[in-house]
Amino acid sequence: MAATELDPVLKAVDAGLDGALARLFDFLRIPSISTDPAHASACRSAADWVAGELEALGFTAVVHPTAGHPVVVARTDTGASRRVLFYGHYDVQPVDPLNLWETPPFEPRLGTTPDGRRTIVGRGACDDKGQVLTFLEALRAFRSTRGALPVDVTVLLEGEEECGSPNLPGFLAAHAGELSADLALVCDTGMWDQRTPSITSSLRGILHTELTIEGADRDLHSGLFGGAARNPIHVLATILADAHDADGRVTLPGFYDDVREPPAEVRARWQALGLTAEAFLKPVGLSVSAGESDRLVIEQIQSRPTFEVNGMFGGYTGAGTKTIIPARATAKISFRLVADQDPAKLRAGFETFVAARVPADCRAVFHWGEGARAFLVPPESPDLGHAAGALEAEWGVAPVTIGSGGSIPVVGQFKDRLGVDTLLIGFALDDDRVHSPNEKYDLTSFHKGTRSWVRILDALSHA
Repeated sequence: MAATELDPVLKAVDAGLDGALARLFDFLRIPSISTDPAHASACRSAADWVAGELEALGFTAVVHPTAGHPVVVARTDTGASRRVLFYGHYDVQPVDPLNLWETPPFEPRLGTTPDGRRTIVGRGACDDKGQVLTFLEALRAFRSTRGALPVDVTVLLEGEEECGSPNLPGFLAAHAGELSADLALVCDTGMWDQRTPSITSSLRGILHTELTIEGADRDLHSGLFGGAARNPIHVLATILADAHDADGRVTLPGFYDDVREPPAEVRARWQALGLTAEAFLKPVGLSVSAGESDRLVIEQIQSRPTFEVNGMFGGYTGAGTKTIIPARATAKISFRLVADQDPAKLRAGFETFVAARVPADCRAVFHWGEGARAFLVPPESPDLGHAAGALEAEWGVAPVTIGSGGSIPVVGQFKDRLGVDTLLIGFALDDDRVHSPNEKYDLTSFHKGTRSWVRILDALSHA
């Protein structure tokens, strides 16, 4: 659709901003905290609320019960040439500590940042109710001006994202036909900065384990046995220290075998962003990167795999002194994986690595998590290009196409169970205080985010 043909839809977004805010405030007033059983009825109310909004937009909406909180699925079926699947969540994080909120978390309000930006303040304002509403309000603008959407849309909203989505994989498997689409869209991400949009086109996968080194059959007196008995803490510390070399590379055999290098032009764009270790680490009190010394910081945090020790414990950790050689020592370990790495292969590789370093009189015990593969949208994807052009038309600057160092399992599940790629496009900012007291969402993010979805949906209809 030509820009002039989109103008009425965009003008409808502008004219309807006050109404959109009123609807968002209604949504934010529902205390849909999924982790707290006391709020189960509020989670159901949030599901019913959003289903009602979608029905008002001409969708067929169903609130599906699960073993936990409901899943909302809504569809249009007009025979359009393409269908997109939009995913978000209506549940929110707990509000603790309550005393740090400037105003009650479920009484949303407009605020102003010290630099003059207008904001929407309340639990869920950014994560994820405000982001969800940007999409729904874009649909509303199309309906009010054109009477139809440029593509068919399926909306999938869950109520357990903040507690690990335990029932979503089974739901996707059971409803795969109903959820089939050409492309998935996820809004639970952010901007590069206040003026620059971004598209997250890759996510690192995850694999985690708990490794315990066992020695003697009981804790030993260090005066009687010290110098002769194996100390599992020493053994575990040596294994973990061996996992990286002096240049920050992981030393596990075959660890990098399947790692895909970014195209030269993509790496050049990342380099042009100018992200330095000092700038990235300074806000957390650090300054020097500990990652692979021959890699850009942005590569280290988004496109390279990692081995991290999340916790380590063993022996006596109480007050004072207890002179023992502990019987066991444990480390909690996570791997962040990138495209083409196989969790099963890395699991086997780590077990081999550890076995080669466990001395006599000790044994290694592993407790593995399930693991999830990484996700990557190819840089040459036409949908990626169409979405990037739409964002540039709205924001006046080309979006940054980046990877996320974190993991969003639902994206991998969309690929594995539904066979669709996902574009992650959201409008959160680094200072939105997500999961913290006084969570906020910039009014500009809400307004221009809605306008962005108008442009993106139109662009995808021509793909």
